[in-house]
Amino acid sequence: MTRDSQPGLLVLHAVRVTGFADTPVIAHRYGLDAAETKEALRDAEARGWVEHAAFAGTAGWSLTEAGRAENERRLAAELARVGGADEVRDVYREFLPLNALLLQACTDWQLRPSAGGRLAVNDHSDPTWDAGVLHELTGIDRALTPLADRLGSVLTRFRGYDTRFTTALARARAGEGAWVDRTDVDSCHRVWFELHEDLIATLGLDRHAEP
Repeated sequence: MTRDSQPGLLVLHAVRVTGFADTPVIAHRYGLDAAETKEALRDAEARGWVEHAAFAGTAGWSLTEAGRAENERRLAAELARVGGADEVRDVYREFLPLNALLLQACTDWQLRPSAGGRLAVNDHSDPTWDAGVLHELTGIDRALTPLADRLGSVLTRFRGYDTRFTTALARARAGEGAWVDRTDVDSCHRVWFELHEDLIATLGLDRHAEP
């Protein structure tokens, strides 16, 4: 029994987890052929599953509501085929407390309460404060590795989240603060957002209904 996903599923799912991205990024997400990815996206567009938009100098694909439904239908069928639903649900339950820690760490990276206000912007002039955030992210990084291993044993498309997070954290610790929370690089926050979206899509859950 193969644990690899079908290319058509991966194209739709790459649009889902990235949120909004153009064809080369979609193809790169799962190492797909660029020409085949473009053809699959055009086919999905014809079926009403994706739409392409351009604004403010950027362009990309996003899923329609019908596309989200189709993506989740395929993910559910795939998960049933490999018999991995229980394992993914167990990982998701262990992921949620880490998710709360990650969100708090990103907030602390952006805000540092001061005498001037609880929501004062973190200007990164306090190395002790920033070191505390990076220490918290290091703990999350360690906890993510076994979860990613378990997910990767279910489906190969889950592989890589831990190494991407570790890489982003290393760059942040080396002084590149954007790699904590920026969305235009493969930051800790971006990697985590994609993993979160991957889990809820795979399990057919609603992010806004989480505990």
